Amino acid sequence: MTVVTTLPDRRLLLVHAHPDDESIGTGSTMAHYAATGAHVTLVTCTLGEEGEIHVPELAGLAAAEADQLGGYRVAELAAACAELGVTDHRFLGGAGRYRDSGMMGLSTNQHPRAFWQADLDEAAGYLLATIREVRPQVVITYDENGFYGHPDHIQAHRVTMRAVELAAREGLAPAKVYWTAMPQSVLEAGMTHFEEASDNPFAGISDATELPFCTPDKEIAARIDATEQHAAKEAAMRAHATQIPATSWLYSIAGNFGAEFMGVEYFTLAVGTKGPGSGPYGWESDLFAGLGVGESPHLSSVSAAGHR
Repeated sequence: MTVVTTLPDRRLLLVHAHPDDESIGTGSTMAHYAATGAHVTLVTCTLGEEGEIHVPELAGLAAAEADQLGGYRVAELAAACAELGVTDHRFLGGAGRYRDSGMMGLSTNQHPRAFWQADLDEAAGYLLATIREVRPQVVITYDENGFYGHPDHIQAHRVTMRAVELAAREGLAPAKVYWTAMPQSVLEAGMTHFEEASDNPFAGISDATELPFCTPDKEIAARIDATEQHAAKEAAMRAHATQIPATSWLYSIAGNFGAEFMGVEYFTLAVGTKGPGSGPYGWESDLFAGLGVGESPHLSSVSAAGHR
């Protein structure tokens, strides 16, 4: 049986660990490509059941109480995706298959459904099914350390890279795989700006390289300037109200740096060939650079034969 789906020429797949990760880390990039006609697919690996709750009246949803936070966050994620213009969102293996593992070293890492405990090939198989269907040219996820060391982020990295490997065996591998990153120069500028602020998010840190997500500028491959979408990113973040309080330092930085903070996102290139770029390090301004895929939303047929 052959299933033929008509999708835009440019197809982008993002794999994130929990609801809200997509908005904080890649919200502007997602909104930018959705607005320019690309097909943007978001795969979220857990429901975020172990997240903190910053809305007091919803405290009863916590894992230690009714354990219903995950279900509530499904709605928050749907609202965030609507703000970003993303219509194709899936949970890895279906909603609730994998549970939020909590921070590294907690007993929640050992929960029978914890994503940290997921069988790698099984989880990668679920993602492979999406790759077969969508045929993305570009995939985004985290680096080996999950950007900052959360077990679910690390597992999302492992699952994504394994799925890409399996897709390559079928001739379906994406042309590029990017990992989210933050340039050292950007972090240093932020540290300087906030060193006298009462809500300094870098308090106690004097060297940017101490931060686990600090990346030397020369290792950055792409800088996506989606400042025209900074408002969409902020709106998407506000949709995740249980996780990001209105007083969050993220909004404080946004108030100081505005569109530059909310609208510009950076990536390293893990798989594929870097396309044309600019500046001292040749940073790409388009994740599809060098792939010969135009920006117009022309449609193409994607065939998924014999894989269902």
